[in-house]
Amino acid sequence: MRELAPIRMNFVAIDFETANASRSSVCSMAAVTVENGQIVRSAYSLIRPPVLKFDYRNIQVHGIHPEDVVNKPTFDQLWERIRPHLENKIVIAHNATFDISVLRGVLREYSLPMPVFKHSCTVQIAKKAWPGGENYKLNTLAQRFQIDFDHHNALHDARTCAKIALLAGQELKADNFLQMMHLLKLPVKDFA
Repeated sequence: MRELAPIRMNFVAIDFETANASRSSVCSMAAVTVENGQIVRSAYSLIRPPVLKFDYRNIQVHGIHPEDVVNKPTFDQLWERIRPHLENKIVIAHNATFDISVLRGVLREYSLPMPVFKHSCTVQIAKKAWPGGENYKLNTLAQRFQIDFDHHNALHDARTCAKIALLAGQELKADNFLQMMHLLKLPVKDFA
């Protein structure tokens, strides 16, 4: 991957994997914190879904099986450790519609309080920063920018998402995340 120029980007990249079609069936989550344009923290956890029902298709995507999570904590047991990393931050994800809906779904499942943060999508960022691409899938962008990663591993996906946002900021010579979004004419939405 090419070297990143110093920028004051601050955000948290997240990624979820689910056991089945239910948005509350979280079986893994990762968060990668970027401060002043540098990855400063990464966290990953396997998570026991509320119902231990895994669809074959989901297993084929991420490789996580019921026996991998049967003795892992549930999302509500981890929430107080996760929440401070999202609260009052800018949260990004690749195809954020999915990850944000998963977060909403699992919070509702456990009747947990909704955090306050703003969010954005690196698919939309990439489309505006590098128009005319073949596609904007995470693996395609990773290959384009020579980012080594294991697709559908939540930690690798979140880290790659973070690097894509940093590269877009560098490409646009943006001083910070909000300026980058302004230059791209993209919204930063409230989580609700």
